[in-house]
Amino acid sequence: MGKTITRREFIKTSMAGAGLAIAVSLTPCGCRLLSAGEAEREAKAFSPNVWLKIGSDNIVSVIVNKSEMGQGVFTALPMIVADELDADWKQIHAEFAPAADKYKDPAWGRQSTGGSSSVSHMYEPLRKAGASARQMLLAAAAKTWGVPVSECNAKKGTVLHEKTERTLTYGELTVKAAGLAVPQNPPLKDKDLFTYIGTPLPRLDIDAKVNGVARFGIDTQVPGMLYAAIARPHAYGSKAVAFNQDAAMKIKGVRNVVALQTGIAVCAETPDAAWEGTAALKAKWDKGAEPGLDTESLRKRFLADLDREGLSARNDGDAKAALARAAKKVEAVYALPYLSHTTMEPMNCTVRIGPDACELWVPTQNQTGVLALAQKETGLKPGQIRVNTTYLGGGYGRRFETDSVEEALKIAKAVKKPVKLIWKREEDMQHDFYRPANCSQVEGGLDEKGRLVAWAHTIVCPSIFARAFPDRVKDGIDPAAVEGLKNLEYEVPNISVRYVRIDTPVPVGFWRSVGSSHNGFTVESFADEMAHAAGKDPLEFRVNLLKNHPRPRRVLEVAAEKAGWSRPLSGGAEGKGIAQVFSFGTYVAQVAEVSVDREDGIIRVHRVVCAVDCGDVVNPAIITAQMEGGILMGLSAAMKEAIAFKDGGVATSNFDTYPLLRISEAPKIEVHILESGEKLGGIGEPGLPPIAPAVANAVFNAAGIRLRMLPMTPTTVSEAMKKA
Repeated sequence: MGKTITRREFIKTSMAGAGLAIAVSLTPCGCRLLSAGEAEREAKAFSPNVWLKIGSDNIVSVIVNKSEMGQGVFTALPMIVADELDADWKQIHAEFAPAADKYKDPAWGRQSTGGSSSVSHMYEPLRKAGASARQMLLAAAAKTWGVPVSECNAKKGTVLHEKTERTLTYGELTVKAAGLAVPQNPPLKDKDLFTYIGTPLPRLDIDAKVNGVARFGIDTQVPGMLYAAIARPHAYGSKAVAFNQDAAMKIKGVRNVVALQTGIAVCAETPDAAWEGTAALKAKWDKGAEPGLDTESLRKRFLADLDREGLSARNDGDAKAALARAAKKVEAVYALPYLSHTTMEPMNCTVRIGPDACELWVPTQNQTGVLALAQKETGLKPGQIRVNTTYLGGGYGRRFETDSVEEALKIAKAVKKPVKLIWKREEDMQHDFYRPANCSQVEGGLDEKGRLVAWAHTIVCPSIFARAFPDRVKDGIDPAAVEGLKNLEYEVPNISVRYVRIDTPVPVGFWRSVGSSHNGFTVESFADEMAHAAGKDPLEFRVNLLKNHPRPRRVLEVAAEKAGWSRPLSGGAEGKGIAQVFSFGTYVAQVAEVSVDREDGIIRVHRVVCAVDCGDVVNPAIITAQMEGGILMGLSAAMKEAIAFKDGGVATSNFDTYPLLRISEAPKIEVHILESGEKLGGIGEPGLPPIAPAVANAVFNAAGIRLRMLPMTPTTVSEAMKKA
């Protein structure tokens, strides 16, 4: 492994015998070419804290400790710094932070991205970072001019002394500012003085992604590297009983065959040779842990477990007694399938291991996990390991997992060369950590006036946290499984929530909006059923259950108003449905307008109106984009997606058997942002949960059928129409 030299060392060596020297600086947006003088200035950058540095060229580099997977943190987080710093947005540059303790999320104590928490967790630390730097620059200017700091003002990367009209750029002040003490509790701006926060600034990564300069994990190239591919078993728990290593080694370009716990890796000079090598292995596998496992057997297991007692996750009042004396009762069973993440960029990781250093290039949501895994596999210390976070071609929780990283590390160790592991789409589909399948039985009771007096909810669901964060499982309750149930805000005097954990060979993980993605469907579909049983308008019914909860009530009312809830439908739509879900600190309500083809069972979603309250707003354009993306992903899951199982493993293999929403099927989407001024909530995930129930409720409004099992395929609709 080649020695990495500092910029200063580069300057000294390159200038010794050359009139012009060019340094190459790798950034998330590609390569920057620097003259020796520019490299020297970068080496002297003013860096008052780990979150930013200012060069003598006035470029402000914001160090982003979160992963950019399309959700916009590479813009939103720099906006926070830039506003408190009073920087010129045109001079803002963003860099991915390496994996290190100093870059850990202060709220989590780890460096990772998830839970729609990036902006809310980093908002205060980054504001303080920008404000501290601004105070130091003001102090440096005042010292230079020999005037009081109070006479100096900062604006767009410049400090101005108004009395004498003298100015100094931030770049001109970096050397003097670097010698000052860093303020620990600098005064922060009042919100009405914000310049950037709250405005729809264009994203910093747009140009790099449009022109192809942006580097994703799959773009990584390391000198002398081999490409790795893995032959994997079909069934869970299956092991290799035979494989033809000699045949694989005869393929031109193949250099190594490495046996792993997860399969058999083939390393070659090209990806095609590696894949051809895995085919040549003709590996044979045993039958695995449960050879009889298939879609139907799993369905029966989930439904059967509804009869188990389970554990109490919530018990307000006495739901059982209230149901017994209710004037009207409604009972329903809902079921949702396992779902794949289907990230655009398949799993990949590039690793280079030397005797005293290890470097990884990986599109990860979990830098802390990757660093710990690299330590374990190499025996090196954290300071000897560098984790380069690249752009992510989609994450949705899948890239929190480190399975592909572990494989790449083990292969690189075995072959003693840099290795780039790339999964094929079939591997992504069949070896995912899926959104848990689940089923719920819900009972509701109404009194004589049609008021909801009881809600009893039993959910059967695998546990994500038991594997990922076992310390978060309290009293046997997985927090993701009961998300949206344990904290249900509808004002029902008697609520019971019971959790039944089911364990199957199918691995489960975090999927965009996690438990809210399935519980939002169940809760909001059943709330609609109760509204109709009470003979009340679904909007009015919900609003009456939220008298002491103004924020969800407001998003419902705004979504309904903007959608024309009480007005007749137009544009071919036949029915409207409404739903609201609170998740990750944010309230979202959506109204869907649909039509149903009675002949072929096809549902067409014509329009979706969305109202969102995430508290304070950093970048409204990013909020709108994330709502739109969440709606489309949620709509795809609701209408089309389900993982199928056969012979002990996953039968679904690619998009021919796992269809996604097409652009021609995308509805018109309107997003309305409500600025409540409340604490910052998340935005990457909350747009997804309400869409499935909004559509299902609209289908009932249009065709009179209740769809309680997802996906809402034409076959499902046709069967429901026959039974109606």
